[in-house]
Amino acid sequence: MVNRSNGAIPSRLANVRDLLRQNEVDALLVSQPENRGYLSGFTGSTGWLLISADKALFAADFRYYEQVGLECPDFELVKLPFGGNFTDVLPAMLQQAGVHRLGFEADHATFANVQDWSKAAPNCEWNASKGLAAGLRAVKDAGEIAAIRAAVKLADEALAAALAQARPGMTERELAWLIESAMRTHGAEAAAFEIIVSCGPNAARPHARAGDTRLAAGEPIVIDMGARLGRYNSDLTRTVCLGRPNDPDKFWKVYNTVLQAQLAAEAALRPGITGKAADAVARDLIAAAGFGDYFGHGLGHGVGLAVHEEPRLSRLNEQPLVAGNVVTVEPGVYLPGWGGVRIEDMAVITENGVEILTGAPKDPIIRL
Repeated sequence: MVNRSNGAIPSRLANVRDLLRQNEVDALLVSQPENRGYLSGFTGSTGWLLISADKALFAADFRYYEQVGLECPDFELVKLPFGGNFTDVLPAMLQQAGVHRLGFEADHATFANVQDWSKAAPNCEWNASKGLAAGLRAVKDAGEIAAIRAAVKLADEALAAALAQARPGMTERELAWLIESAMRTHGAEAAAFEIIVSCGPNAARPHARAGDTRLAAGEPIVIDMGARLGRYNSDLTRTVCLGRPNDPDKFWKVYNTVLQAQLAAEAALRPGITGKAADAVARDLIAAAGFGDYFGHGLGHGVGLAVHEEPRLSRLNEQPLVAGNVVTVEPGVYLPGWGGVRIEDMAVITENGVEILTGAPKDPIIRL
């Protein structure tokens, strides 16, 4: 196994320790998988971090003893006994780190988790914390942006390869497999999420699953997909049509409305704009075209170690964007009985504006 130590970890731990002081807790217990990986460099599936002002402890079972040593040199390994539970080592970890007031990830830990932990350490004051590590993850460093850029490029190329083979009569599921196969054979660790391919009326459901519906010429086909590469994800949506649209007036009115809304929103992105204001740029254009009731989700979301993370481009987010945020821009219009159109790019907020990472073409017509 190769040592995969991450040079960014010390600065991330320093940021967590700043948050501990701000939130008046002695330590943070990290159980959320993406946060665990972000703060430690660990690529395995199970483990618990305890981070205090001067300690960084990693509790793991036998499967990961060696892996923690190789991937997490900034952490001290705490070995769970064979067949044991995290609660077996938790009291000693808290004592070692001198913890009296402990923050835990209330947006990940279950009620049962907290009951078990607090029972094992009844003298500790348990403080529900939300979004501490996730907030740090929202601002990507240069290495993270490079990893995301590579995942975006791979998704762009996989979609192009699959669309070159798309034909009427192929099922949604078959096209989804062509996309996933292209990503996998060119280095993806996995699809970032279950690929959406929805044709005709199915495309009126924003998160329809690819099924046995056959692709029909002239119908809108929404494809939402992404690649996971180097542990980071991409997210890409294009709406295409095999040949000339059956109802060209409706198709082009909906398509061009969504495209114009997307381009306007992308042009507005910059440090300081709020998620709410960015969402409004696209939403107002769609409403003015008469489709306001048919755009029922937010404009976009952050992408990184998770497909959906902070920050959100939505009517609910009044926080300003900052340089280093990586977000999707994905307005859509969904008309029951007809279908839908969604177009999605990924973008990184820069010091002076925005860089669009996605390069997939936006010409929707697949010539047969």
